[in-house]
Amino acid sequence: MHVLILGGTTEGRRLAELLVSAAGTRVTSSLAGRVAAPRLPPGEVRVGGFGGAEGLAAWLREHRVDALIDATHPFAGTISFNAAAAAASAHVPLLALRRPGWVASPGDDWHPVGSLEQAARVLPALGERVFLTTGRMGLAAFAGDPDLDRLWFLVRSVDAPEPPCPARMEVLLERGPFTLDGERGLLRRHRIDVVVTKDSGGAATAPKLAAAREAGIPVVVVERPPAPEGVPVASTPEEAAAWVGTDLAP
Repeated sequence: MHVLILGGTTEGRRLAELLVSAAGTRVTSSLAGRVAAPRLPPGEVRVGGFGGAEGLAAWLREHRVDALIDATHPFAGTISFNAAAAAASAHVPLLALRRPGWVASPGDDWHPVGSLEQAARVLPALGERVFLTTGRMGLAAFAGDPDLDRLWFLVRSVDAPEPPCPARMEVLLERGPFTLDGERGLLRRHRIDVVVTKDSGGAATAPKLAAAREAGIPVVVVERPPAPEGVPVASTPEEAAAWVGTDLAP
């Protein structure tokens, strides 16, 4: 059985580990190539795009893929819809592997928004020193506005961002997981008074939410984009591996 994992996430790597150890299973992980030095999963690895839904469907047919698992980041919306269209075209079963989103706890001061642009609009009323943890993509939403130019941004990402960027910005190049003590110290050291994050879920970057709660700092949370309709969803790599073994075994 040949399984193609659209990966680049912790869950995608864990799923590859589980499937590679299963007898009779060939695993190929596809990475988008947006990170300079990604953590490679076991099994076969390809890097780069497919050329849209049609290109992915052609790849599925050419490489005789028996199952497609979309384990991309919850905010990688385009590839998820391409995967749904390609799987339908190539008649390949598709599963989405999505870590659960975060849930607010008592004491949290969360401000949900639907996009980075909406996050930028609410920021000036919430604080002046911003901890921006949405990654290096999409920083243009926080640039070029006089109301935002007076704010100071601490931008944390794995790789260095490219312009356009906020006018007043310091870049922190780090890769999770992060600790609660580390996040407490970061907020205190940089005098952060508002945090911006995407609802990516998972434990690796969640400590910033607990640190913000303790410090009474508001958090602007960008909600996840809608997922393709009709695609079954697993919340853990173990569930996804069971789907392959149980539902698709010859």
